[in-house]
This record gives sequence, C-alpha cells and structure tokens, in this order.
Amino acid sequence: MSETGPVIDNIDIQAILPHRYPFLLVDRVTELIIDQKAVGIKNVTINEPFFQGHFPGRPIFPGVLILEALAQLGGILAIRSALGDAPPVVYLTGIDKAKFRRPVVPGDQLRLEVTVKKKRPPFWKMEGKAFVGDELVCEGESTAMVTTKTELGS
Repeated sequence: MSETGPVIDNIDIQAILPHRYPFLLVDRVTELIIDQKAVGIKNVTINEPFFQGHFPGRPIFPGVLILEALAQLGGILAIRSALGDAPPVVYLTGIDKAKFRRPVVPGDQLRLEVTVKKKRPPFWKMEGKAFVGDELVCEGESTAMVTTKTELGS
C-alpha cells in the first residue's frame, strides 16, 4: 500500500506517536509505503529550546536528535504497517553506522528517509538518511522492537 501527498500531518503524527513538544521531531510525512519506506520533514527553527546551549553564538541541531527524528519516522512506518487488534508500541533497540556529514542549522529543512532493510517480527531493521536539499547530512541504521502493551504485560 502506498500513500502520497502530505500523507500524515502533525496532528495525525501526534495520534500515532507518544512524543510531544519539545521531543516530537517529525513535522509531517510526505510518503509512506507500508512495510517498505517513509519520507518525512523536520523544519529546524531557532525557536528550538536546545539551541540556547548547543551552541551559543553558533546554533547547531544536535546529531543525536537527527537520529531520533529518523527513529520517530521509522516508528510511524512500523506502527502504520502493523496489523492486529492491540495498538502497537515501538521501542528503539539500537543505532549502528551513524555518520554526520555536515552541521544542520536553524532555517534548514531536514528531509528524512527510512527504508526497511529487514523485518523479522517483532524486530525491524531500518536504514535512515537525512538530507538538507540534496545534500546528505546524516545516515545510520536503527533496530526497533514492535510489540503491544498487552505483550509487555502492562
């Protein structure tokens, strides 16, 4: 199944993910192919609270938050792909091969792309890439466990 256009807006993202400001790092999803791929957007603004300390006079979007944005997009893909009666819960279990290519600064728009590399329930392995324009600024692989609150016993 493929969806196109601004597939999922910020309001719908909040219905999917438990994250909230200041830790919700995906503004919209522009493409989603069930079990395969998702593309999303994160607009980087000077109003982000961490810019006060990262770094004064030279604000740089923290690399770990780019990885988190990619993981959140992967979570959206996994949740939208999951079938079953109970709502799925996604837990990040690992990050590998992370590389940061250039600083991301206020005014940049991150285009986030995640692609499923392997899926063996309950585990997913995804490749993530973040771009500003056509320039690759960050990449890495993440693994996640997709389960339900019922399966966790809570």
